Amino acid sequence: MTVPPAAVPHATGPHAAAGTTAAADATAPFATGPHPPRFPGAAPGRPTLDSWQEAPDNRWAFSNLGELLPMATISRHPAPASGFSNLDGLGMPDLAARLDATHTDAFLVLHGTEVVAEHYRPGFAPDQLHLLMSVSKSLCGLVVGSLVDDGLVDPARPVTDYVPELAGSVYDGPTVQHVLDMQIAIDYREEYTDPTSEVQTHDRSAGWRSRLASDPWDDYAFLTTLRGSGRTGEFQYCSANTDVLAWAIERVTGLRYSEALSARLWSRLGADRDAAISVDRSGFGFPNAGVCTTARDLARVGRLVLDGGLATGGRVVSSDWTDAILAGGSTDAMTDEGWTASFPNGSYTRQWWCTGNERGNVSAIGIHGQNLWLDPRTDSVIVKLSAWPEPDTDQWHDRQTALLLDVCAALD
Repeated sequence: MTVPPAAVPHATGPHAAAGTTAAADATAPFATGPHPPRFPGAAPGRPTLDSWQEAPDNRWAFSNLGELLPMATISRHPAPASGFSNLDGLGMPDLAARLDATHTDAFLVLHGTEVVAEHYRPGFAPDQLHLLMSVSKSLCGLVVGSLVDDGLVDPARPVTDYVPELAGSVYDGPTVQHVLDMQIAIDYREEYTDPTSEVQTHDRSAGWRSRLASDPWDDYAFLTTLRGSGRTGEFQYCSANTDVLAWAIERVTGLRYSEALSARLWSRLGADRDAAISVDRSGFGFPNAGVCTTARDLARVGRLVLDGGLATGGRVVSSDWTDAILAGGSTDAMTDEGWTASFPNGSYTRQWWCTGNERGNVSAIGIHGQNLWLDPRTDSVIVKLSAWPEPDTDQWHDRQTALLLDVCAALD
């Protein structure tokens, strides 16, 4: 397969050819590139906080200010949402209490094409966007799948064929499939509350936490710093993998990740609302965690997986891709003891968690209680968007998983 021209950048990094500029300092501005501009002709990194009010940057910035400055919503509703709950159809008398006990903001059950249960806490409205955290990863996996279907990405090829800047990093050698299935040994601690962990450095580089002087300039630069043995074939959950996939998406499409996510997924869903994604100082969307959607629109994503890749606006991915998600990945590769304690035949593939249970449940999962849960047995999708007080504990996962399985049983 020939890599499209958009996939061939200026060579940078430790393996740059003679005569090119090596990105030796990840803290330096625009140490990687080129990257899709925010608008045609925009200089790297523009607009900035110092340039957005000046021509030509203002022409774009005045209609996209949310990418540059924190924004507050001026609601069209006269008062805060009073909450909404319609759970009677499931026949679970304790469901409302269990949703409240697990800090649920939004809950929806789609049985076939019928919404049979829906719940929103007071202060949260059905048309309100909610952060998906790592459910965002599964959306990225679907975009990669669409590129594979179109022959633009070959999962068997080294990821550095698409992002040469990663030469010399832990990603120098593993294939796109290894990245999709998170089967790379990386020096990356996914310890969300530890300020010294790589995941917190990742957050800071992407603009999610206050920066330190030593932090990489942006998310792209952070990815080039990752090291490790690079051994493949054993599962290791690492949020950086999704961002590497998104970088490859940008290279083969020539689009910003946010634009590719729109073109290849969101615009085909028949969504009620635009989604949103947080961006770093270079305008790179935060693919592993930064997408925000409504519960109803997220359910449409689950529906297209159960429908073999078809959505209201047309095909998103092939049935081969969705069948592979529902079939699950390698159980031999799965090493996450928390997952296998709940699901002994569990696996992970294409950015989705697969239970391997008798129901064939598959889920997109995010910290603090985000779930896009698929139940093929009843042709149902369950969305649960939450705000757990802790990001990721066995106790919270056990309570949430039990609730989701009980809802599936109620649908039988």
